[in-house]
Amino acid sequence: MSINQQYALDVYRASLHGEPAPPAPGVHDWGAIRELRDYRRFRAVIDGCPAHGRIRAALARLIHPHRRAAGC
Repeated sequence: MSINQQYALDVYRASLHGEPAPPAPGVHDWGAIRELRDYRRFRAVIDGCPAHGRIRAALARLIHPHRRAAGC
């Protein structure tokens, strides 16, 4: 059974019991990704690593190719 078929079945069962319909598949995906990103940044700070983004690190490698990056 696909995700869409399961969702249709859940919506049908919820309507039979007078309950609110469950959220559609994929509705909360971006929120979960944002929470994961925030958690990883938080863990980096707790572990003592600088919380810099990938773009900043890539630019630093381009500007200073022979300098090794400090941190984790």
